[in-house]
Amino acid sequence: MHKMQLDTDRLVLRDFKATDWKEVHEYALDPEVVKFMIWGPNTVEETQYFVDMALDKQREKPRRAYEFAVTLKDGGKLIGAAGLRINPDEPLTADVGYCYNRKFWRQGYSTEACLRLLELGFGELGLHRIWATCDSENLGSAGVLLKCGMRQEGHFVQDKLIKGHWRDTLLFAILREEYERSL
Repeated sequence: MHKMQLDTDRLVLRDFKATDWKEVHEYALDPEVVKFMIWGPNTVEETQYFVDMALDKQREKPRRAYEFAVTLKDGGKLIGAAGLRINPDEPLTADVGYCYNRKFWRQGYSTEACLRLLELGFGELGLHRIWATCDSENLGSAGVLLKCGMRQEGHFVQDKLIKGHWRDTLLFAILREEYERSL
């Protein structure tokens, strides 16, 4: 099986390895990191399950999900995960998402990785539209999506029950022609 790797100036986005679960668990159990997520804080078993699912998706033919371990080019430290998942009902569209260890927030890593995922989607995969969602109070994530050239398309009111509270979701998207104009 061919392992996939995407490079940026400071990062390597690479296919997960089974042993990555320990570094993923460093942030997946942090209540502050998962505050806006429908999952977490994770148990060891839940984190191992996530990595196992990422490994399973690497073997799919054709590949429809690209879940990457985000590592620092300098030293190889795993600092988070970022993924692009093709919509099975509309295969020229996909969503992107990411989650990072809190020690590496506010350093531009999310934007750098997300831009590389857009390049993968619109370049190598030939997609038409890429979208993402985030909690309406997750200003950091919304800022990343805007910096990547996405526009806000929607604000869904109390559409997700997360950790016992109804939460609002923001929807962002970018079309291939918008992406190409931004280059």
